[in-house]
Amino acid sequence: MDPSSTRPAPLRFPGLTSGTLTWAVALLVLPLLFPPPAVGQEGGLGRTEFPHSGPEEAHGPFLEGVLWLHSFEYARAREAFRAAQEKAPDFALAYWGEAMTWNHPVWFRQYPDEAREVMERLGPSPETRLARAGTEQERAWLETLEILYGEGPKAQRDTLYSEALAQMWDRWPDDENVGAFFALSILGTSHGGRDIPTYMRAAAVAEEIYERNPDHPGVLHYLIHAFDDPVHAPLGLRAARRYARIAGDAPHAQHMTTHIFVAMGMWDEVVAHNEIAAGPDRDLWRPGHYTWWLGYGYLQQGRWRDAEVYLEAMRNATGADMATQVALARMRAEFVVNTRRWDHPALAWDIPTEDVRYGFGSALAAADDWVQGRVALERGDPDGALAWAEALARRRSEAEAQGDPNDPTPGAARVMELQLLGLAARSSGRSEDGVALLREALELERSLPFEFGPPLVVIPSGEVLGEVLLAEGRALEAERSFRMTLEVAPGRWTALEGLARSQEALGDQAVARRTWQELSRHWHRADPELSRKVQAGSGRR
Repeated sequence: MDPSSTRPAPLRFPGLTSGTLTWAVALLVLPLLFPPPAVGQEGGLGRTEFPHSGPEEAHGPFLEGVLWLHSFEYARAREAFRAAQEKAPDFALAYWGEAMTWNHPVWFRQYPDEAREVMERLGPSPETRLARAGTEQERAWLETLEILYGEGPKAQRDTLYSEALAQMWDRWPDDENVGAFFALSILGTSHGGRDIPTYMRAAAVAEEIYERNPDHPGVLHYLIHAFDDPVHAPLGLRAARRYARIAGDAPHAQHMTTHIFVAMGMWDEVVAHNEIAAGPDRDLWRPGHYTWWLGYGYLQQGRWRDAEVYLEAMRNATGADMATQVALARMRAEFVVNTRRWDHPALAWDIPTEDVRYGFGSALAAADDWVQGRVALERGDPDGALAWAEALARRRSEAEAQGDPNDPTPGAARVMELQLLGLAARSSGRSEDGVALLREALELERSLPFEFGPPLVVIPSGEVLGEVLLAEGRALEAERSFRMTLEVAPGRWTALEGLARSQEALGDQAVARRTWQELSRHWHRADPELSRKVQAGSGRR
């Protein structure tokens, strides 16, 4: 069969053009031309000013609240705004700030009941609340709250809220916080997943403010969110490195930098900044967003022993709440998959995730279903794998019934379901059926909106298909599949290893050696036995 007959279509993200890919991917050479500085951490939260009519004694806690708010440190921001209210009970913007802590636009979450309770403390009706404003601009800020937490579907309110901030930006073009919150509101209108033109509109607003105040935490934060896909990530390097320095007191600021570093496969930086974000005492850590990314970084560095110790520590620190259980399950899945230890004792841990059927947590929990199915295949039990594929199908159906366009569960679960079905078919002797199902998984995965960070699908479909094709002697097709994964997940060690083995199978030893050398650079702190294997492949014995 002519390998070109099954040539994969070019990489695509919804909303991206080939021209965008050309110039943006070219910028990936920047880290090589300008090596990153040593990881540093300065104190503080950044710098901004926020005009208001409140008394001087409330200014400090109010401004602190604004700075925490821009770094998504919502609990700390809430405390600061309440401190401002205690000093000045009639200070309307202190209530505005507290209400804003209940809106999480990039995560498409909102807690209107809690926000309305804050607003009612300011006044029982919109009219009484607006009458508390000390200036026209303060009235405009309060009016945006009435829109954001008013009547109607969330998506509609998000759009109207952003339009109101656009009007404020037109009226007060010199106010950096109006512009910053406007940029954030634009990101919050991208319902249904990353829409590149929308994200670039937000970046354009934030870039304008950056020129005036490069130490504004919100501007740096929102630029990172706008650029945290593999195509645009080089454009976010400046913001990522600066944000970590100027907002060193905000753990989320340290973690946010790694949105860019993960998208560029910069594993040393991913680990270093998430270690700062998680804190120095592992006994106090709880599995969550930062710890998941940190564990993923250890694995990509080839530090499997550290990752194993870390995983056990997270098990001991897991709380009873479902959020930490789901995070631990995802961390276990990453560990088992990357180390390929299909008999690891962690698989026997009782981590209840079956009841998580909706939202981002469900997408993470689906990874555990997939790993259990893959373990069944490794143990020669294709029927067991099919049972786990059915579990993924149920999870997908229940998430679809919710009708939330921002829930990634249906797409991710379907991709992993197809992967298990394809691998089970191949295990049962139906190789071509298996390859067809894996190609279907790959096409579906490529059509989904891009999700920042480690892949939601435990093993990207390009890797799964590549391993199967390589095992069947179809090295050229395998090489293309591994390259497709590296385009959307740069620096993944499993994809680099698969690419190198495919190149060796094709007889191109010089190219394979360069790929091994790239992996070796990532694995400069790897466990000795892993490092030796990669160095042998790269020719550096």
